[in-house]
Formats: sequence, C-alpha cells, structure tokens
Amino acid sequence: MKKLLLLACLALPCAAHAQTINFTTEDYAPFNYREGKEIKGATVEQVEKVMAAIGVDYTIEVMPWARAFSLARTAPMTCVFATAHNSARDPLFKWVEPLLIDRNILITRKGSGVTAGNLDEAKKYTVGTQREDYTETILKEKGFPKLDVASDFNATLRKLLSGRIDMMPISELYYDKLKADQPVEMVTVLSAQPMGIACEKSFPDDLRAKMQAALDKLIADGDQQKIFLKYGMNLSD
Repeated sequence: MKKLLLLACLALPCAAHAQTINFTTEDYAPFNYREGKEIKGATVEQVEKVMAAIGVDYTIEVMPWARAFSLARTAPMTCVFATAHNSARDPLFKWVEPLLIDRNILITRKGSGVTAGNLDEAKKYTVGTQREDYTETILKEKGFPKLDVASDFNATLRKLLSGRIDMMPISELYYDKLKADQPVEMVTVLSAQPMGIACEKSFPDDLRAKMQAALDKLIADGDQQKIFLKYGMNLSD
C-alpha cells in the first residue's frame, strides 16, 4: 500500500494542499460584506485574485468576528481577513499582508456633544466595539475603563446612532464612506496598523509563500489600488 501511495505521488502532484482553504470574515462593508447571496468587498476581491493566481480551491464565509477569528486560531487550512497585525497577534498566525494599511479613529454621532482632543480625554466616555476585535484589545491596553462589547460591527454602530454608547473605533478608510450615509463625525485617532490574512499556525509554509507572492504582485501592478478606488476609498498616505 505504501508503494502504491508513493507511485501515486510521483505520477501526480501529491498535493499536501489538495484540500480547500477556508476563509472567514465579517460583515464590514466596504471591505467584506454580503450583498444578497454574493460576498463582495475590497478585501474579498483581493483574496479572490490571490487565490485565482495560485490556482487553489477556497471558500469564503461571513460570520460574527469572534467566531471568524476563533476558527482561524483552531481549524487547519483556515484563514481570517482582514485582520490587524500587531505584536499580540503576531505569534498566533501565519500572515499574508498587507491587504491595506489603515488607521483606526474614534467616531461619535453628530450632535452628541462628545469631544476629546486626545485619548486621555476620550477615556471618560463609553466606547463600543466588537468581541474579539483587535480594537477591543487596543482599548483595554490604552486603559479605556468604560467599554461596551457587542457581537459585531453593525450592532455597535446601531448603539452609537441610538445614543447608547458615546464613541466607537472604525477604520478611517471606512469612515470616509460611512459619513456620506450616516450622521457621524471623527473625534480622535486611536491606532494605525497593517491589515492582512491570518492563517492557522499549521498552515503550509509553501502555500503561504505563494499567497504572499501573489498579493505582492497585485500591489506592485497597481491592482490593489484600483480595487480600493472602485469601492470609493482613497489609499494615498
């Protein structure tokens, strides 16, 4: 039997990666979101182009962030995106990046009366975020005492708009789009970080390298910038 398996591997590419790569993400437009039965967004398109370039089967599933993140921590051949790469998360995953370089800002509802010139002044307010989101860790590390943790981004945004929380962190790129549709305004900058694809620790190194090379080419060719412009986001520094 072992000889037969060896012959099969010699005759065909003995794909250690014949199985499908499972991507998890959250509903966080315009980066990754559902539109009817379709999953789309600026980071989704990058993942799709990367996977098309390397010719490996994959799935993408939208779910609450805490579950998406947890699956990528524990399930083989699973990756979560777009994930902030910081020192705490660095050893937890194998990384393919950047899908974008982003700043996170704190925003409030227009007319709320909430003002803060810096993070220390912002700490007197109740700040909402999502469970297991990296902004929850940042807020805790920076000593924010009054946190309201919801299941997903949309739940946090609803609380902000209804006045149940004072502020929430948000991608600056997303804010540029959100403020055209919602009565929100910026308060102050929270953090800056690269966002990438984070894969479970046993993910094959050669497969990760192929994905990274495909993403590097996407960036070098200008295709990443075109994708973000398509979704109305400005990538200029």
